[in-house]
Amino acid sequence: MAGCCGHDAQFEGVSADYKRRLWAVIAINAGMFVVEMTAGHMARSQALQADALDFFGDAVTYGISLAVIGASSRVRSTAALTKGISLLLMGLWVFGTTAYRVFAVGVPTAEVMGIIGFLALIANLASVGLLMRYKDGDANVRSVWLCSRNDAIGNVAVMVAALGVWGTATGWPDLIVAGVMAGLFLSSAWQIIRQALRELRRHVGHSTSSG
Repeated sequence: MAGCCGHDAQFEGVSADYKRRLWAVIAINAGMFVVEMTAGHMARSQALQADALDFFGDAVTYGISLAVIGASSRVRSTAALTKGISLLLMGLWVFGTTAYRVFAVGVPTAEVMGIIGFLALIANLASVGLLMRYKDGDANVRSVWLCSRNDAIGNVAVMVAALGVWGTATGWPDLIVAGVMAGLFLSSAWQIIRQALRELRRHVGHSTSSG
């Protein structure tokens, strides 16, 4: 992923193959959001709900990325900045709801967490496989890759939380994993926002010099 930074000649998403792959990944993520959020409520799992929110964020992110392909660099960078801010708000929401759940008694259902977490991992591995060849690019393209990475890490974390809940018979592993995932949202949001702002400043500089 470090290879996504510091390239002057960056992929901007203008590719029919890339667009087809994005449509497929949007469908995968939208479907898994519904499945995982429903299971998260049934299992009383904050980690599952956080991961479901990640799926939702990805579906929206991919949709925005698809919409701005071929647009000006300023439009693409602005779209990436918007996605970064949205990811930041998602991370803050997960942190807040996780803090609330610390004071709410209730042990999640480990079996449901494990099964849905594994199903989500398969879905995300399929998405990562579809997007692997396009992981380098501008802020708009890179935001897609960061969201895919978040999903894969989040699914493994949910399964670890399920083992922890099963082994300890408490909800703390679920809450800890939800907190870690919120931190991952915030970290990715910062990376996306920083690159988008850098690209916007570069665009303003070019406009000033050409004027």
